[in-house]
Amino acid sequence: MTELSTRECEACRQGAPQVSSAECQKLLKQIPGWQLTEIAGIIKLRKQYSFADFAEALAFTNRVGEIAAEADHHPELLTEWGKVRVCWWTHTVQGLHLNDFILAAQTDQLSV
Repeated sequence: MTELSTRECEACRQGAPQVSSAECQKLLKQIPGWQLTEIAGIIKLRKQYSFADFAEALAFTNRVGEIAAEADHHPELLTEWGKVRVCWWTHTVQGLHLNDFILAAQTDQLSV
């Protein structure tokens, strides 16, 4: 369990600050396997998880959905046979906020 995975998300409103490049690099070290990806000009956190079959992948997707609903922060989820791709970013700031890193760490905890 990492420090990030035990933190709670803060309310994120329009105008909230994105994480800086330096903060982003520091936070990435706490969530191994997550990568930065730029899609349509927006930086996102992305990671793919592997599972034995579709049922395990779907169960994981549902667990991620539960933490997302609780945090009122919703990722992009792609569920396929034996794998799930998760992308976190903050819609209101059009990029990465501390909440994305917290939820990425919590997502990792769900896969253990």
